[in-house]
Amino acid sequence: MLIYTMGDPCGIGPELIVRFCRKNRVEYPLVIVGVEKVLALYCKKNKIKKFWQRVDSIEKKEKGIFCVEPKGLSGIKLRLGEPSVEGGFVAGKSLELVCDYLKIDKRSVLITGPLNKATLQEAGFNFAGHTEFLASAFNVPFERVCMHFWSPSFGVSLVTTHPPLSLVPSLITIDRIIRCLSLTFQFQQMFNQDVLIGVCGLNPHAGEQGKIGREEIEIIKPAIKKARNKGIPCDGPFPADTLFYRAKHGDYNVVLAMYHDQGLGPLKLLHFGQSVNITLGLPILRCSVDHGTAYDLVGKGVASLTSLEEAFKLGIKYLKRSV
Repeated sequence: MLIYTMGDPCGIGPELIVRFCRKNRVEYPLVIVGVEKVLALYCKKNKIKKFWQRVDSIEKKEKGIFCVEPKGLSGIKLRLGEPSVEGGFVAGKSLELVCDYLKIDKRSVLITGPLNKATLQEAGFNFAGHTEFLASAFNVPFERVCMHFWSPSFGVSLVTTHPPLSLVPSLITIDRIIRCLSLTFQFQQMFNQDVLIGVCGLNPHAGEQGKIGREEIEIIKPAIKKARNKGIPCDGPFPADTLFYRAKHGDYNVVLAMYHDQGLGPLKLLHFGQSVNITLGLPILRCSVDHGTAYDLVGKGVASLTSLEEAFKLGIKYLKRSV
């Protein structure tokens, strides 16, 4: 079964799922979680009939499309196209409901619409984003999960997720790098027979033999050596500015970056709106769009569907493999 959380109902998530369901035939039963009246509004805007059945709880379905609204949201006031605490509250309550179900049914795939990290926290959910929220919900220590992005050219995994840049060096450890390499390799093996991971350095020029920093010598290189001894195919550390060029031209099909913008800057330059965000290390598969709430595009019908379509394709591939 596929489960889609609309994310922030004031953002682009509800509109995207309505347009997606109008355009695509969904092969597996789909449960949409969020505020139903927002779905109905976008049906009206797009001149399509209601395509879901309202149900009271998430349950295993055989076929069809369903909508579940978390309890206590029926009278909530929302300002579409604007960030608000109410939008963050809906996103958080939707995730809570879904996680409670997925603790029982770990074979279903979770696809998440974008939320606003600031309003999520303002609403009382003290997490920096989906990755941290889900790790906590499934009692997985945060250092045991890894953000990974699939794209048409290459995959990208991140050693760190959303910390301030000033904290990144202290968070990069040998164990953390090995864990991310292991999770990345395991995931890629499900879809790729030949996997080779290129590892970025932390510092410019990968430290220039210790002259611009010693993390490469003291942490990253030893981690790569230990990972290779475990049978994980990986090379590096390489300067990030050349490694992504090499990955784009086929030398590596996955890159392990040390921090968020090091990995996602190049990826989104090439494939913004085409990649899929995946949380590795959870007992379930979680896929997401690679973009944010796009408040400025809400209601205009112009936001790209590609990332959501790719997330569904990846989720369906996973379900087919697990049958």
